[in-house]
Amino acid sequence: MEFNSNTNHRLVIASSPHLHSRWSTKQAMWLVVLALLPSLIASVIFFGVYQLLIVTTSVFFSVLTETLIKKIRKKKISIADGSAIITGLLLGLILPPNFSITSTAIGAVFSIAIGKEIFGGLGFNIFNPALVGRAFLQAAFPVAMTTWQKPYYAVDTITSATPLASFKFDKAVTEIQPLILGNIGGSIGETSAVAIIIGGVFLIGIGIVNWRIPVSMIIGIMLISAIFWLVDPLKYASPLFHLFAGGYLFGVFFMATDWVTSPITAKGMWIFGIGIALIVVVIRTFGGLPEGVMYSILIMNAIVPIINRLTTPKIFGADK
Repeated sequence: MEFNSNTNHRLVIASSPHLHSRWSTKQAMWLVVLALLPSLIASVIFFGVYQLLIVTTSVFFSVLTETLIKKIRKKKISIADGSAIITGLLLGLILPPNFSITSTAIGAVFSIAIGKEIFGGLGFNIFNPALVGRAFLQAAFPVAMTTWQKPYYAVDTITSATPLASFKFDKAVTEIQPLILGNIGGSIGETSAVAIIIGGVFLIGIGIVNWRIPVSMIIGIMLISAIFWLVDPLKYASPLFHLFAGGYLFGVFFMATDWVTSPITAKGMWIFGIGIALIVVVIRTFGGLPEGVMYSILIMNAIVPIINRLTTPKIFGADK
């Protein structure tokens, strides 16, 4: 291409990255915090003010752990970027209502130390830190992690058990309306589909979250679960139940969409989202546990490097 020296056209050579977001990392993190507020508010409405103490404890010990590790490693303290606060918020919101404060603190320390800083800090972790912390708590305190509180506004037909557990072990079907509103048993911030969707759509609308992962996860679980449901609707849960029950929607918008632990290519995002949906349906339908969102996302996190490698376009002119 020729350039006329008499024009204002210039050939600008710059280092990567060449694709930029309208938001800085710090701005994006705090916008995610804002998007989580509806779920936090819903948790207080349905389970009480004590849930604020759980979430606050999780945030405090997440920030404290990152600060101490940064000081030990003589690295710049980056609390203002909001990443540790988000980890604390996410972990707190996926814990059972009225969970132990001590156990919450332990989980927060584990999330940051093992889930994030051991890999080198923000941008280097391969697993979602909040899910790493929850997986540890699930193994360390299995009884406490599966003890659920009955919502304040629950009707007599609604028990403290989660809808997934009720269907898994008793074949009791929960109506869709309580699942959407959040008037059911479940984790602190995962019961209200309305609150989660408000935050998730907000993040997609402002460009923080790429729409492909949420859409692929929603389409994936609807189609895969529909196969079993159409075969035997009495034995297998409906697609809408799979979508709204448990922590799936929270995973759709806030866990699977983590920039660091999700694919960077458009094709890879579709593979990632559908893979999560498939594993969730398999665990819920054939596994011993009623829920499988946490494990499905962690498993797919581990496969992300392979997905990126296989779906990255070839450089123009390069040999195959």
